[in-house]
Amino acid sequence: MLSIYIENKTHNTMLVIRMQRTGRKNQATFRLVLQEKSQAPRSAAKEILGSYNPHAKERKDQVRLQDERIKYWLSVGAQASPTVHNMLIEFGVTTGKKVRVVQPKLKPQAEGAEAEAKTETPAAEKTEEKKEEKPAEAPAEEKAA
Repeated sequence: MLSIYIENKTHNTMLVIRMQRTGRKNQATFRLVLQEKSQAPRSAAKEILGSYNPHAKERKDQVRLQDERIKYWLSVGAQASPTVHNMLIEFGVTTGKKVRVVQPKLKPQAEGAEAEAKTETPAAEKTEEKKEEKPAEAPAEEKAA
């Protein structure tokens, strides 16, 4: 058992400061937590570093941060998620440029709509071709008769 403990102790894990959703339905509040990057966001946090309430009326009441602890963890090597990084810059905890936060794309719906459009277009072309062929054949039959 001792050897397993030592192996886990020396294993370097990537730490990240991210937002963990709390609060009720349609009334979200968030905690800023320190976690391992591989853990799920709802799993246990190593340390709670602050909170964010987007529903607060005044800007100063929206965020409560433990500035010293956040600076410590960033100096040790923890990375902030893009949203947290922008928040830390906005509230003066760190300096730098804001990072563009990427929104997830809805590919399945977009591909499905394109596929429907593609399937409709060839079907429409085929019906037009059939219409053109039938009138051309009809006069040829009349001449033969």
